[in-house]
Amino acid sequence: MDVLTDVLAALETGPTLCARTRAHAPWGLRFGGNQGFGFHVILQGTCWLSSADEPPRALRSGDVVLLASGQEHTLADAPTTPAVTFRLDREWHAKRIGHQHVAGTAAGAQTVLLSGAYRLEQRRPHPLLATLPDLVHLPNRRRHGLHAAVDLLGTEVEEQEPGAEAIVSSLVDALLVYILRAWQEDHPTGWSRAVADPAIGPSLHRMHQDPARSWTVQQLGAQAGLSRATFTRRFTALVGEPPLTYLTRWRLTTAARILRQQDVPLSAVAHRVGYTSEFAFAKAFKREYGLAPGNYRRVTGIEESRYGS
Repeated sequence: MDVLTDVLAALETGPTLCARTRAHAPWGLRFGGNQGFGFHVILQGTCWLSSADEPPRALRSGDVVLLASGQEHTLADAPTTPAVTFRLDREWHAKRIGHQHVAGTAAGAQTVLLSGAYRLEQRRPHPLLATLPDLVHLPNRRRHGLHAAVDLLGTEVEEQEPGAEAIVSSLVDALLVYILRAWQEDHPTGWSRAVADPAIGPSLHRMHQDPARSWTVQQLGAQAGLSRATFTRRFTALVGEPPLTYLTRWRLTTAARILRQQDVPLSAVAHRVGYTSEFAFAKAFKREYGLAPGNYRRVTGIEESRYGS
């Protein structure tokens, strides 16, 4: 598993939520308040995105928007059109594509949207996502497969052929990877450079593949062909934190994923992420997440049950 895939899989706290909207002008929808990354794909037509932090932004067919903070915002046929709150019914959770019919003049210009949220752990953002701005707007373009993914989404959502639900679910999940690729090409961050770095990239892979191993900076530096000091400086400059600090973060991120997804003893979780005692693991986990491991498991279980997952 590559590092990007590993990070996104570890941060996922539940299935992606999404629904289709077919709107006829005049129309306006208010979104926000979710615990994940909100997204919109403009499949057909045009609209305006407005929020408290930025001036209205025109969106066109093929555009993709990711809102990393879950901030409240509106989509409408015009910036001045009143908006109503957008709601997802229960049947649209667990990766189902719903239909939201918006009141408006049937003869008005039509816009078709795919909107939803990626449910990601956000108690302490991973460096991969921490550098994202609150609003990522990717205009229609042919790079990184993003354009092709949007075209396929539009076709599957519109035609609703047998198997469309499975295809759309997979495409929506893949969309987040395409968004991150496209954004990082235009705005290269330390993290994207770290993954591509010939010395630091393989070191990240080693940590991700075997977080329980008793890694030392000396070992990691030697495998990268660098001195301990040089490796530490290079790793810290690219990733944003020292090697063993990142290793601890990744161990606890992995532990949180296990707690959310598997009913195994806390001692087993501790062992799988490199802690020799349950007490030491519990202390480190609470310092990172603000909850003891058992409480975290109960809280995240309750949160997910609200969405029927």
